[in-house]
Amino acid sequence: MSDATLNPANPLDRQTRRAALAALLMGGAAAAAWKLTPTQRMASLHGDFKLEALIPQRFGDWQVDAAAVGGVVNPQQEELLKQLYSQILTRTYVNALGQRVMLSIAYGNDQRDGMQMHYPEICYPAQGFRLASNAKADLNLAGRRIPARRLETVLANQRYEPVTYWTVIGETAVRGGSDKKLAEMRYGFQGLIPDGLLFRVSSVDRDTKAAFELQDRFTAALLASVAQPALNRLAGA
Repeated sequence: MSDATLNPANPLDRQTRRAALAALLMGGAAAAAWKLTPTQRMASLHGDFKLEALIPQRFGDWQVDAAAVGGVVNPQQEELLKQLYSQILTRTYVNALGQRVMLSIAYGNDQRDGMQMHYPEICYPAQGFRLASNAKADLNLAGRRIPARRLETVLANQRYEPVTYWTVIGETAVRGGSDKKLAEMRYGFQGLIPDGLLFRVSSVDRDTKAAFELQDRFTAALLASVAQPALNRLAGA
């Protein structure tokens, strides 16, 4: 027998085998981690865009309300949003009946753990609103089903502001929470770093049912007015 042959009964030989196996496992883990680490930003695949140019100022029966003074804004919250998102669009639209809907779209080009969405159920209470309800909703808009959330928010028992929102991660519309994390993981396994967009509409109305119906009509008209690439960004592919 050659002197180079390992003897299983020899403690030194057993240590050598364990060390070799450990090195092999560590090398395999490192290779797997490198393989699974996302490297390609979906933002670069989607190409540059500007929310200001993407969203029309007039569509259907709606146009930007030049007289609108904006919503309730907490300066600290506004600063946080600027850190989280690369673009934020905030507008108020009015129709021929004088009905108003507030639109807010926030876009972030990197949705890894360090840069997460700031959801309305968090930012509204941070601005003094009471969250009266938070429910799931499936919206049938633009020929697709969009998983969304409906909120009822109240400020000082005077301003009643129902809210509808959803999130788009990469090219997938999600409700947020665990659905968002699963979408990020699916893209990560493909080596992709997803971008993210939060689409939110709200209106001041004590009649919650009427407010949500108005928001759906507004959103349907908006999505119908944009081209397919923009539609995929706003509502998922």
